[in-house]
Amino acid sequence: MAIQDQAYLDLLKKIMEEGHDKDDRTGTGTRSLFGAQMRFDLSQGFPILTSKKVPFGLIKSELLWFLRGDTNIRFLLEHKNHIWDEWAFKNWVTSPEYQGPDMTDFGLRSQKDPEFKQIYDEEMAAFCQRILDDDDFAHKYGNLGDVYGAQWRHWGKRGGGFIDQIADVIEQIKTNPNSRRLIVTAWNPEDVPMSALPPCHVLFQFYVADGKLSLQLYQRSGDMFLGVPFNIASYSLLLSLIARETGLEVGEFVHTLGDAHIYKNHFDQVKKQLAAPVYDAPKLWLNPDKTKVSEFEMSDIKLEGYQHAPAIKAPVAV
Repeated sequence: MAIQDQAYLDLLKKIMEEGHDKDDRTGTGTRSLFGAQMRFDLSQGFPILTSKKVPFGLIKSELLWFLRGDTNIRFLLEHKNHIWDEWAFKNWVTSPEYQGPDMTDFGLRSQKDPEFKQIYDEEMAAFCQRILDDDDFAHKYGNLGDVYGAQWRHWGKRGGGFIDQIADVIEQIKTNPNSRRLIVTAWNPEDVPMSALPPCHVLFQFYVADGKLSLQLYQRSGDMFLGVPFNIASYSLLLSLIARETGLEVGEFVHTLGDAHIYKNHFDQVKKQLAAPVYDAPKLWLNPDKTKVSEFEMSDIKLEGYQHAPAIKAPVAV
């Protein structure tokens, strides 16, 4: 079952060998290809990468955060998940209330200047602690705007009210499984300018056949080394949870990417991963007493037999 890593590793290699070198929003620079697809058969094991360690606990807490309809990083921090810290921190340090050290371009500067990195780490730690301790501060600076949780569970309607896309698509899978409209979207052109980070994974569609539920994701922008391994596992977990609620077996996760890119400061890490060993895919355990997506908590979701190569660290481009 080690084949679960192969589609991802093949795409990494192709981008390194055939990709276009481009400038990007973060100033880091990328090598990218446009239009790529990977397929993962969940009956062959859960497709979390084994060629490096991928922290499944972070994936669980982030997905549960989305499914709660939450957009405030406090829930994540309570579960020691720091995936979204930088975007909330940016809102704080660019606000008129911030009076601390200059944090301009903190992402790039912290990679190049060890002295600044120490200052940045201290400011970030203080920010995260204040989010946990101060309700008013968390409300003002912990909220990321209309990111995935809001769009999935509270899509604003013209004239008032909202649409719970997750609840609606689950009901449609149960009652009209042959529908070609089993779609959830996160891309709202009206909200994009106000979001901390406009949705990267913008739309997903379910498909029912032979008693199995499959899911295809369209991702407009994929950070292949850091982000995409999370996306593969996260959407495979989402597929598994919704299959549980709808009484279906798991089928395929199909991952379609627009701009699939590797940041230039990740090249060495990518080469290391391409040379790493791969292992058989683990199995996903879901609490058999839980049937509804809304019932699942962290302890209800586990991986069994997850063997992996060591973690490979790389900087986040913000």
